[in-house]
Amino acid sequence: MQPNSKFNQLIPEGWTTFCYILDGELSVGPQSKNVQSHHTVVFSKIGRSVEFSNNNADAVRFVLISGEPIGEPVTQHGPFVMNTKEEIQQTFDDYRNHKNGFEHAKNWKSDIGTKFINGTLWKD
Repeated sequence: MQPNSKFNQLIPEGWTTFCYILDGELSVGPQSKNVQSHHTVVFSKIGRSVEFSNNNADAVRFVLISGEPIGEPVTQHGPFVMNTKEEIQQTFDDYRNHKNGFEHAKNWKSDIGTKFINGTLWKD
């Protein structure tokens, strides 16, 4: 979003909406609350639009995500998000047994994790 600009996005009432500030500082909502980069704003489901303004000399980058809720239960444990505790348990079992999408997990190595373990992460 360009410096000294405003933006108003229509959102269907009842939708779940949030934005994540990638870079810069953004003023959000009718009260113009300032939000710094690397922060998330979750908007109320009441209302039909969200307002943004960039009152700074630098551009702001952010993502705005909105969708109609599907009304399903949500269960989260560690990195996994499913609908039930049983599905979470099944996902952990699949991960441990390297199946159902985790077939290559056994030999997978993170480049960043390897550099961290070797003490070379910050030497590049």
